Amino acid sequence: QVQLVESGGGSVQAGGSLRLSCAASSEYTFTTYCMSWFRQAPGKEREAVAAISRFGRRTYYADSVKGRFTISRDNAKNTMYLQMNGLKPEDTAMYYCAAREGPCLYGGTWRQDITDYNSWGQGTQVTVSS
Repeated sequence: QVQLVESGGGSVQAGGSLRLSCAASSEYTFTTYCMSWFRQAPGKEREAVAAISRFGRRTYYADSVKGRFTISRDNAKNTMYLQMNGLKPEDTAMYYCAAREGPCLYGGTWRQDITDYNSWGQGTQVTVSS
């Protein structure tokens, strides 16, 4: 399993922006992995936010963040990012990055189930106040 470390969380007011980073350990071939961001709010299940294909050609988003969040990756740096703009109080959650070997797509849709991923970071907290 690849080791993942998130950073960049914090507290912002509604309408603000944050950029999350997820660094993968260098001994793994980063382009092997479909990378995703998940989030989990207190008392709620962990949900998929966005995913990016191994070479960054395809991106996928949950409806709740489309148009506000942008996922990207820099394979030379073994790092994935999540640019979050127009933040809302309902975006408050612990954000996790996740990795799985192979493609993000399965059966015509992107992999959004937590069981599809076998490597996880420790999470970074995002808090949005109104």
